Amino acid sequence: MSAGYERARNYLEGLLRERSLAELRVQLEPKPQNFSQRLPGPFCTGTESLEQRWGLLKTGRDSREALADPGTLEQREHYRHHIENFIGTVKLPVGVAGPLRVNGLFAQGDYYIPLATTEAALVASYSRGAQLIGEAGGCSAILLNEGITRAPSFAFANLREAGVFTAWALSQFDDFRRAAESTTHHGKLIDMRVEIEGNHVYFIFEFHTGDAAGQNMATIATEAICVHINAHTPVRPQRSYIEANVSGDKKASTQSFLSVRGKKVTAEVILPPDLVKKRLHATPEQIADYWRISAVGTMLSGTIGVQGHYANGLAALYLACGQDVACVAESAVGVTRFELTPERELYASVTLPNLVVGTVGGGTGLPSQRACLEIMGLAGPGKAKALAEVCAGLCLAGELSITGAICAGEFARAHKCLARGERGRKKTEELNYDKPLVDLPA
Repeated sequence: MSAGYERARNYLEGLLRERSLAELRVQLEPKPQNFSQRLPGPFCTGTESLEQRWGLLKTGRDSREALADPGTLEQREHYRHHIENFIGTVKLPVGVAGPLRVNGLFAQGDYYIPLATTEAALVASYSRGAQLIGEAGGCSAILLNEGITRAPSFAFANLREAGVFTAWALSQFDDFRRAAESTTHHGKLIDMRVEIEGNHVYFIFEFHTGDAAGQNMATIATEAICVHINAHTPVRPQRSYIEANVSGDKKASTQSFLSVRGKKVTAEVILPPDLVKKRLHATPEQIADYWRISAVGTMLSGTIGVQGHYANGLAALYLACGQDVACVAESAVGVTRFELTPERELYASVTLPNLVVGTVGGGTGLPSQRACLEIMGLAGPGKAKALAEVCAGLCLAGELSITGAICAGEFARAHKCLARGERGRKKTEELNYDKPLVDLPA
């Protein structure tokens, strides 16, 4: 991660305009004296602990009332097992996109999808894509695979010991499964892969986790396996770690892209030319041409997969519905494809191999997050597979809408109008566009 000579020199000159090099050195030195007071009672949401925390924060009454409003304080016990050092809640606007018609193996029907975001134009864009999909009869969606992974590692003195250990471990799968499943009523160990790198051994344990996203469930189950291994292995490892950064947890990886982490889902729709023109103000040929040039662009930038902006819709849905938002880093990879059919219709599909979603556990039980899941009819047990298929349909809607906006020359104009209010609308009118900005249902 290097910086060019001119940029580095200009940056240094800027730093030295007001401070000497010696003063900069002092700024960066450790300063152990007069450390601020430690926050009290990290797991307590009671009044006394809350008052003590706010007493340490250098902020005014308005800021406190914005975060610790009466509604938040009334519900604070709901947050006890979800946050430490509790001081309040952050409010995000929630809009509804849709209806999105999904014809899936598990999701069937029309879904109004709650999206929590501060980005203007996002909900409007996803609604436009959903309208287009609905008028074509809906998208087909299939859950293809599922499994959440955790990857412990073991270090040995030499390759010989690593080999003996691996040979033993490959005969222990049933014992590993029993150890893992003793920690959960819902999780199942379904597979184990092995990587040997010199005197290091990596296991990739794959679990089914029911209707939970399952990150914590997999971690606890893997810990039980590691305890069993350390108690019974014929070759004692020098060191072992419950996660060796091989699982792909909360990061985009080619391994997860080529297999699965969470839920792998694909969705497709075939769109008649007149409907594409009506809703996207572009032709199927323009959409397909843009996809080809953007696919080359993703290759030039080194992106994993080929897609426009999965992260927009997924982050907004994850926030609204109590999902682990950090998992967007791995969930928002996949492949979007736009092609012309022999009938000159537009074939559109998305495939996402890493949707880490659940309808029980984690933040799904918090009041507003559960309410958002209930809006879709996807709260509680038996709904996680359907939620994954809805996520794929949502991403398909977003890919269609953003591509149409770019092809029709409306991408920047939509943000000027919707993100800048009346001032932005006035500037938009001055540009004298003769195309409609958005075409949403009344």
